[in-house]
Amino acid sequence: MENPQSVHLGDMYQRPGFLLRRAHQISAAVFENACASVALTQAQYGALMVLAHEPKIDQSRLARALAFDKVTVLRVLRGLQERGLIQRSVSASDKRQMEVKLTAAGRRLLEKAQALAHDAYEQLMSPLSLAQRVQLIELLQALNGGLCEKAKAPFLPLS
Repeated sequence: MENPQSVHLGDMYQRPGFLLRRAHQISAAVFENACASVALTQAQYGALMVLAHEPKIDQSRLARALAFDKVTVLRVLRGLQERGLIQRSVSASDKRQMEVKLTAAGRRLLEKAQALAHDAYEQLMSPLSLAQRVQLIELLQALNGGLCEKAKAPFLPLS
């Protein structure tokens, strides 16, 4: 077994997992600060975006489109439903599924949030040059695509 004192703390700070977790913390904080006036998290915004593009989607398909597990998507949807931004009902085509759709209030909030979300994106990416931005996205896509089978929640993007 390796002597813990021979392992340098700086090594941990250079590990991809640590850096990705820290980048996620920063990304969430930047987004939530930018969207404070509409009180949206990244997860809620993502759900509203999918619902705007796919009316009456079922909860399971929504979860896969966002790479959320069932518990997470349910928590996000409950928060949105409590605010009157979405409606959930039993699917007419499959009684085992819950269908989700945006309300008029949800559409209006999403319209307000889009400019704020864009501002958050620009702020998050501001330390990077245009070439670095493209490279970062390509590297993250390669990492996600190459290890997708390791994820606990499946990801099936909508087309």
